Amino acid sequence: MKFKTAKEIRRLIRAQEITNSTAGMAIGYTQANLVILRKEHAYDFLLFSQRNPKACPIIEVTDVGSPIPKLTAPNSDIRTDLPRYRIYRDGKFDEEVLDITPYWENDMVAFLIGCSFTFETPLLENDIPVRHIEEKCNVPMYKTNIQCEDAGKFHGPMVVSMRPMTSENAIRATQITSRYPQVHGSPIHIGDPSSIGITNIHKPDFGDSVTIKKNEIPVFWACGVTPQAVAMESKPDLMITHGPGCMFITDLLDKKLSVI
Repeated sequence: MKFKTAKEIRRLIRAQEITNSTAGMAIGYTQANLVILRKEHAYDFLLFSQRNPKACPIIEVTDVGSPIPKLTAPNSDIRTDLPRYRIYRDGKFDEEVLDITPYWENDMVAFLIGCSFTFETPLLENDIPVRHIEEKCNVPMYKTNIQCEDAGKFHGPMVVSMRPMTSENAIRATQITSRYPQVHGSPIHIGDPSSIGITNIHKPDFGDSVTIKKNEIPVFWACGVTPQAVAMESKPDLMITHGPGCMFITDLLDKKLSVI
């Protein structure tokens, strides 16, 4: 489903007419992962993100208590404008909801983190197929054996997203995505999944399995679902995140993020 503006898509999400993955939507607009924490844990997470910029490239941090991202979507509300949210309590996934207004507290801080859906537009524009868009499902995501750099309370494994490609397209995709460091940049691994601790490529930890053709290899990018795996390890009393694949769509244009 494609719409002309990010604002229009957010309106439909707020009305709960869109409640699924935003992959392939809002062509040209930057999508973002979401992490919400109480103020007491916000500095540690900011430091964690700074030390792990591939997995957690920050696009914006809201003022304490404010649900409005002033820089990237000033006419939005992060409590209502994502298709799905996940609530983690003491490191355990508690529930998935469509609106977090009842959960919002006056000392909360929201982090918008770059999302690899953003660089899928230039991939498609360069005739590089994106399998989960072709198959109309969510991108497959996996926990790895790559440990993030610790920061204060936060520690845990990196999560990666995967897109199968021919070797030729993998090289081109690396060149293209390296221009977008604020949305994970170039791949962190290409090829054998077991080298990064993935035992079954057909059973992702988050998202959906996709077809991998005989002439293709898996290509892995650092993923903004990493904070959810980190929440399970670090066990903050409360963390609210996006549902995997269900992103916040900003008014920021993708082309503004390209470094070349």
